[in-house]
Amino acid sequence: MELPFSESYKIKMVEAIRKSTRDEREVWIKEAKYNVFNLQSYQVYIDLLTDSGTGAMSDRQWSAMMLGDESYAGASSYRRLKETVRDITGFEWFLPTHQGRAAENVLFSTLVKEGDIVPGNSHFDTTKGHIEFRKAAAVDCTVDAAFDTSADHPFKGNIDLLKLEDVLSEYPPERIPFVIVTITCNSSGGQPVSMDNLRAVREMANRYGVPVVFDAARFAENAYFIKKREKLYSNRSIREIAGEMFSYADAMTMSSKKDAIVNMGGFIAFRKEEWFRKASVYNIMFEGFITYGGMSGRDMNALARGLEEGTEFEYLDTRVRQVEYLGQKLREYDIPVQTPIGGHAVFIDAGKFLPHLPREEFAAQTLVTELYLEGGVRSTEIGTLLADRDPVTRENRYPAVEYVRLAIPRRVYTNNHMNVVAAAMKNIYDRRESIIRGYTIVREAPIMRHFTIELKPAGE
Repeated sequence: MELPFSESYKIKMVEAIRKSTRDEREVWIKEAKYNVFNLQSYQVYIDLLTDSGTGAMSDRQWSAMMLGDESYAGASSYRRLKETVRDITGFEWFLPTHQGRAAENVLFSTLVKEGDIVPGNSHFDTTKGHIEFRKAAAVDCTVDAAFDTSADHPFKGNIDLLKLEDVLSEYPPERIPFVIVTITCNSSGGQPVSMDNLRAVREMANRYGVPVVFDAARFAENAYFIKKREKLYSNRSIREIAGEMFSYADAMTMSSKKDAIVNMGGFIAFRKEEWFRKASVYNIMFEGFITYGGMSGRDMNALARGLEEGTEFEYLDTRVRQVEYLGQKLREYDIPVQTPIGGHAVFIDAGKFLPHLPREEFAAQTLVTELYLEGGVRSTEIGTLLADRDPVTRENRYPAVEYVRLAIPRRVYTNNHMNVVAAAMKNIYDRRESIIRGYTIVREAPIMRHFTIELKPAGE
């Protein structure tokens, strides 16, 4: 008989987690103002809030940390990381930063100005925040299939070329600093972008004289899906696929807390020396000297090793299959999820789950709270709260889909934990009609409000 699938690693160290009672969780979530970001870690049983910085590093990464060079300038750890980035991405120019949003801050300070237009595929929260903070506008050009959670489209992260051309033809190139492509596309459900689409975006951008930038936090997972879903790449290695992907970009930002499997770190890489020189000024101002950029030498060593491990097929196969396992369990329970299942998370369609709740009461956030109360599972809302308010009208922006994201940390949980998550969600689904009210806002920040928002049950 054919041997069953198993993980590509074995466990060397464990961390105890505590099961709480529902009575405890009811007190804790109220104290947290119904915002799961305010919960203490010990109050969470299974933490699927994010896959960013929450993965388990390998023995080789921990060993590399012991060899970290903590010199302020010109450390060997910087040189090793720079060489690893160049080998995988092909970019010659490189700046380390302490995490992905820091990379965005430096790059966007260099390139984005007031009145600019930045088209892309479902910009994530920090990306849109950095654009709008500079009084520029993010324009979503994602394919329509991304917003139909039941549609079976292999690359729902793709940019719609007609939408993109509408933007590129409407505005002069000096108002479009770049097209940004997020790989994989988090906000559309962890969905990949095809190589064919990346190539076509590059060709169109060239015709209009506009650069292309990748948000490459999950580039390795994107390469995995290209290998699995585009026939021309089935026999290519992840490294080979990634190399071609990056050949279509002028620059990239990287939150290394995702596909490089570290707890902290990021970087920017450039095709143009001119961009590197300009960005270096902001890097020194915001992050640190250009050879450490807010990172310690040991963290740069762990990051370099993580980039190597994160582009191994066996690791990626294990990682993506666990996400798919949870997604399939939820589908067996008839729970509406974004399909195909994404690379880093399962996205539940809260609008279909709780269709009777008015959109002003935040169905996705309501479901996030119910999942915590039911099983001590922390997830996050990718819906109206995250979409924030329109910067001009200050009205809520209601996205096409209200998602609850179950983001799975890398090499942390077993499939037994996934079974608990699925069972908890099924219990909520079975009693969904009894959930008759959502939440209203008590206090919010003027931008990226979902991190610190305070809520109360509607009607109180």
